[in-house]
Amino acid sequence: MAKAVGIRRLPAGDVLELEPGQDPFAHDSIKHLAGRYGSPLFIIDAQRIRAQYRRLAAALPNVDLHYALKPLPHASVIQTLMAEGAYFDLATNGEVDLVQRLGVDAGRCIHTHPIKRDSDIRTALDYGVTRFVVDNPDELRKFVKFRKQASVLIRVSFRSPDAVCDLSKKFGCAPESVAGLLELATELHVKVDGLSFHVGSQSAGSGMHVHAINVCRELMRSAAASGQELTTLDIGGGFPVDYCQRSLTIEEFCAPIREALGLLDGAVRVIGEPGRYIAAPAAVAVSSVMGRAMRDGRWWYYLDDGLYGSYSGQMYDHAKYPIDALVAPGMTYPSVLAGPTCDSIDVIADNIDLPVLEMGDLVVGHVMGAYTWASASEFNFFPRATVLALDRGLLLTGRDPQ
Repeated sequence: MAKAVGIRRLPAGDVLELEPGQDPFAHDSIKHLAGRYGSPLFIIDAQRIRAQYRRLAAALPNVDLHYALKPLPHASVIQTLMAEGAYFDLATNGEVDLVQRLGVDAGRCIHTHPIKRDSDIRTALDYGVTRFVVDNPDELRKFVKFRKQASVLIRVSFRSPDAVCDLSKKFGCAPESVAGLLELATELHVKVDGLSFHVGSQSAGSGMHVHAINVCRELMRSAAASGQELTTLDIGGGFPVDYCQRSLTIEEFCAPIREALGLLDGAVRVIGEPGRYIAAPAAVAVSSVMGRAMRDGRWWYYLDDGLYGSYSGQMYDHAKYPIDALVAPGMTYPSVLAGPTCDSIDVIADNIDLPVLEMGDLVVGHVMGAYTWASASEFNFFPRATVLALDRGLLLTGRDPQ
């Protein structure tokens, strides 16, 4: 078994915290890191980021993958993906600032928030991002003053009934509205490069992706017949990962998508916006038992992280995370895991079978890279988890400008 090593600082300022071949999510690694840095911890594994990106890229060849910063906007993730040649999907001034500080080439970024302030557009343009997304006439008109600098994609709404997170409820125009927006763009002399959509996240299958691609293909053909060439299709993200239930493998999920994309005109550039698929499996949350009480025949364990912290995705992202305790196997009993705050809704799991836990025992949430640390707060003045980003044993210190 690989063992943790004594801390060694390298010339670049990084720290060799684990043996290079040691899995940072292995129990002995987690115990070592918690012993050195305390809890709660949020551990990011750059190797898993790399592996997820490569697997998706292989499943969707000829699709330019723009990592969506929203689920995990951490410097280590961005820098790992930069080295892989990834593109980036930005939606806010804060995300623009972050990638700019990290030296991302603005030409490899798009700005996809459909609703923007004038200052948002200017901030992105000042950085060098020139492609944006719109979904209504008022938003299109905002680009009249920037028409010599910027181009847009029109976002189309396709609501998927089996998506856990519906991302077409709030944004996107109806497919039958696209022609009118193209006419308006011509009148305003605003350049439209193509179409985009996002069918939602964690779908059981890729049927809605395929439907959206097919509809957009016909919309692009209609536009071409009217003299307007649309050369880009953004197929969004939403590619599923395994939480407590298995999902389709990414190869199975993407096979019908590849087939549908194969029917597009060969000159069309296809881009995607993966976020969850890349980030979710690449992080774990480590907390420790800070108190316990027997209530109604069940042990309640109070952890130093909860719904207002790293487990915020249970409220905001409708996710349930695989959880285990780093203790010796033994008899298990119906238990409750609660967060540290004084709010009664701060309960992570109210029906989980666990061995009897003692003060200081570690509890680990898995597949927690997406919409967790990013949406955590310091409610009740409990601090957010300490982030440890590792890459083949190196603790990537001093790399997050936040």
